[in-house]
Amino acid sequence: MRWDNLRLTDHEPQAAPAPLFARGAVARTFDTPDFRGITFYEIHARSIINRVPGASRVPFEWTINPYRGCSHACTYCFARKTHEYLDLGSGEDFDSKIIVKVNAAELVRKELAVPRWAGRHIAMGTNVDCYQRAEGRYKLMPGILAALRDAANPFSILTKGSLILRDLGLLVEANDVTDVGTAVSVGFVDDAMWRAVEPGTPHPRKRLEVCATLNEHGIRCGVLMAPILPYLTDTPEMLDETVRRIAESGAVHISPIVLHLRPGAREWFLAWLSREHPRLVPRYMELYGRGAYAPKAYQERVHREVEALARHHGIGRSSPRAARTPPARPAPAARPVAEQLTLL
Repeated sequence: MRWDNLRLTDHEPQAAPAPLFARGAVARTFDTPDFRGITFYEIHARSIINRVPGASRVPFEWTINPYRGCSHACTYCFARKTHEYLDLGSGEDFDSKIIVKVNAAELVRKELAVPRWAGRHIAMGTNVDCYQRAEGRYKLMPGILAALRDAANPFSILTKGSLILRDLGLLVEANDVTDVGTAVSVGFVDDAMWRAVEPGTPHPRKRLEVCATLNEHGIRCGVLMAPILPYLTDTPEMLDETVRRIAESGAVHISPIVLHLRPGAREWFLAWLSREHPRLVPRYMELYGRGAYAPKAYQERVHREVEALARHHGIGRSSPRAARTPPARPAPAARPVAEQLTLL
């Protein structure tokens, strides 16, 4: 998508919901078919490096989120509920009303320079994707990455977007001076399922090409195999195909996560399920009738299957493309990741 020379329309700030209006938001729309119906609310954030509530439960404590809302439009995205805090809906509004923190890069550099900041690891892409399509227009990440590089501050990025390769040079430079980790999110490689539940994302094969390219340039990249959708993408055949493709990409690790349905995402996903796969609704109610997570026994079974497939296909070994039988002493392949380390 080229953003150069696109005609835009500025709306009065009063068009923004009250919480955004109070922060001086400017609403913009771009006259291009791929972004018709999407509104961008530009705001100046007060802070950008945020501490994660309940950080003891997740493998990171600090995050940067330059956007809120996401045009990837994944039906299961757990972050949907956060839009309601802005007087926006967790359904179509989450997909089409994107908040852009236009001063994000400036704030990162400023906050990293504060004497009390101790160079802690910062995770990006843990709420919504920092490389969603809006990044092609706003170009916030180059400034953020440059600030992190200059401060030699460790960081990681999780994305479904291929736009991360635009910043490959900055990632390589940062990797020379600090610890840089990346991961792409690929829960399945089935074309029909991708179109149905991830309509705004690059194809899963493209994401795996991103993984391969990052690793080829010395940027360690693994795959968050998430979400695994019960009764839709959890068959032995689909799991094997997905893990095989991940291995072929050269991923350094794989982390399987079964779908979880928190408020906001729960209602949106189940509405889609009732339209497209009504026969599965009772089975989902059995799994998710008591909460956001599938029963532990189901999750453990799926994790064991993925771990066995990862060993079989050689994920984590030096040449996964050549490995097709498990070694006598297989190296660790799949590692558990807290559910919050995901866009899903």
